[in-house]
Amino acid sequence: MASTNGLSNARATHPLFSFGVITDVQYADIPDGHSFLGVPRYYRHSIQVLRRAVNHWNNIKKLKFSMNFGDIVDGFCPRDNSLAAVQKVLDEFHNFNGPVYHMIGNHCLYNLPHSDLTALFKIPSLHGEAYYEFSPSPEYRFVSLDAYDISVLGRPRDDPRAAVALRFLEDKNPNIDKNSPVGLAGLEKRFLMFNGAVGKEQLLWLDNVLKESTEQGQKVIVGCHLPLNPNSATAASLLWNYEEVMEVIHRYKCVKVCFAGHDHKGGYSVDSHGVHHRVLEAALECPPGSDAFGYVDVYHDRLSLVGADRMVSTEMIFES
Repeated sequence: MASTNGLSNARATHPLFSFGVITDVQYADIPDGHSFLGVPRYYRHSIQVLRRAVNHWNNIKKLKFSMNFGDIVDGFCPRDNSLAAVQKVLDEFHNFNGPVYHMIGNHCLYNLPHSDLTALFKIPSLHGEAYYEFSPSPEYRFVSLDAYDISVLGRPRDDPRAAVALRFLEDKNPNIDKNSPVGLAGLEKRFLMFNGAVGKEQLLWLDNVLKESTEQGQKVIVGCHLPLNPNSATAASLLWNYEEVMEVIHRYKCVKVCFAGHDHKGGYSVDSHGVHHRVLEAALECPPGSDAFGYVDVYHDRLSLVGADRMVSTEMIFES
């Protein structure tokens, strides 16, 4: 999975900054179980993975911030315990010696409304939405997308975005169970209820941010709970309108890397425009004693993901 460009060793050895990464903790105080495909899931152990991640990040003493790519609690979490479970995981993140930036995932929305999560996660949006951007250094900007902007999950039934999402699913997925991909072919398998889309206002916002970043000579790192490239993830895990999002991204040359979660096994690819796509391995699927977290060293010409255990280390060297 890692790039093996031999020149990397001769390049700058001190990063501009570094940040921690973890995804899909999906904690719940319930016995271990399995995914629909039979993959083991360790609901109680996952918070221990997070605890070790935070300790590791703090011991490095050089991380500027950390990123959680979504799904901090699991959909099987008992509903009367949802808020307490979310708060328990957030308390672990609060032990990190620096800012923590969160993204909303589908399992978060099985437990609590979208608006509640935006507040609980203290998402730094100027417009009350769950997408945002920040500049950790003059040379770089981080853009965090809301993959559930258009979604039937976590929205009131009278919310126009929920209505749009419901009509979309009715049109795209003929199954009564909208989480079933039966009869869907190829990339159509992404049209499932547990996925979502980036709305028109967010797309316009993204375009404006990337235009401004280009004018300022900034490189951009994009984060999204749902993957944006079919070569880095299974079809069933993709953002509904990933093509629209990538069309905006490809208008500019500033975006260098797109990180995502959701597809628990992880993945990596470089698209036709040289954008790196790294889907991170899930904390939830770590057997007791194993881990999946990491940190990213950011350089002028590359990003270097240093993974722990099941999170694969990846060198992402920019084409230009």
